[in-house]
Amino acid sequence: MGATLHVCTTCKAGEPVPEGDVPPGARLHAALTAAALPEGVRIVGVECLSACNTGCAVSLSKPGAWAYVYGRLTLDDVSAILDGAGKYAASPDGIVPWRDRPTVFRKQSIARIPPLEAP
Repeated sequence: MGATLHVCTTCKAGEPVPEGDVPPGARLHAALTAAALPEGVRIVGVECLSACNTGCAVSLSKPGAWAYVYGRLTLDDVSAILDGAGKYAASPDGIVPWRDRPTVFRKQSIARIPPLEAP
């Protein structure tokens, strides 16, 4: 089973968003879905990842693996996010070697969440 890249579509990147304007999180989601996805990665937009003070946020998860939340992301990070998501999807346990992670994943991690145990 592949990895899911959740993208917060309501992130305002810590800035006010005038009525009718598209929030930065929705723009990031659109840019990610418009790009070529790495094998084994699907993108799902979500309304909130509760990382509001950290700018645009995404999470990576897959069954039986560590999950991650990353923040302070911008449109400039799209290729790095997809690169990291592809490496995550290819890993057996969600742990990508430190040096193989994109810089935004090394420096902008908000949380690392252990895998759920099998019932």
